[in-house]
Amino acid sequence: MDVRQLTALVAIADHGTFSAAAKALFTVQSNVSSHVARLEKELSATLVDRVNGGLTDAGVRVVERARRVLRELDDITSDLAQYDGSVVGDVRLGMLGTTARWLLPRLLAEAAVTYPDVHPIVAEGSTSVLIPALLSGQYSAAILHLPVDAPELTIEPLFAEELMLLTGPEHPLGERDEIGLADLADHRLLIPPPGAALRRVLDRAARSVGVQLKAQAEIDGVRLLATLAVDGYGAAIVPATAVPQTQARRFRTIRVPELPPRVVALAYHRRPPPSAAAEALFEVLRACLPDLALEQHGVRLGSAAFPLMR
Repeated sequence: MDVRQLTALVAIADHGTFSAAAKALFTVQSNVSSHVARLEKELSATLVDRVNGGLTDAGVRVVERARRVLRELDDITSDLAQYDGSVVGDVRLGMLGTTARWLLPRLLAEAAVTYPDVHPIVAEGSTSVLIPALLSGQYSAAILHLPVDAPELTIEPLFAEELMLLTGPEHPLGERDEIGLADLADHRLLIPPPGAALRRVLDRAARSVGVQLKAQAEIDGVRLLATLAVDGYGAAIVPATAVPQTQARRFRTIRVPELPPRVVALAYHRRPPPSAAAEALFEVLRACLPDLALEQHGVRLGSAAFPLMR
């Protein structure tokens, strides 16, 4: 097998069809088909379901390993370039949408000046989406929120942000400035689904005061939770950076004292270690945070702000 065959199969996994994969790879469909056919012949396995579309079970397994192989090849190039005094290479970074909104513009601007040959490739997602993608090798690193149960990852807490109740102006709770979890348990809320990292934080806080939160609806997406709350579809517990920066009259924020802060962290594989290009981007990220945190309401830095380490 060769790199072109693996690249073609991964492109089909990412884009869904042979034609879409060819477009993404700036080639023709016949080339993609040929590479995949040769790979299937060598492995004596059908990797793509040409009738129903998508990958077969064998194809999924091959793609998982192919992503790691391709990432390692990129990282080799990046690591060796540093011996010539330059840092080059792609860095595939997954990031929470609420964090990307205020962090990404400065990160990309600073990285372009400090390391112009480092090429960030950024994808937005929730923590529940980012973790499996990171573990499968789709990303070099991810910015997600804790808790994360993945011993194979290095977890570096970046900042903590307050959690608060967000409602539209007409919601029954909208006239309050503060509410305890015990009282909040009497109301149905817009909350993340079971298994989501934020839901685990909320359930743990509720159990600590002997109650269970009730779901009006379960929404996997913090920004969507905030949008629905502001538009009057219910009350939602969201982190400070998910609160809209404009149209303050359209919503209310209510303090919930028992809620811990949400801890946002940088996560990457322990082995193999990050490439030189990834380390360079991490360096820029760490340098940007202190100034940016001052501009963001409800965001705190420092070890005292991190009650959850995993």
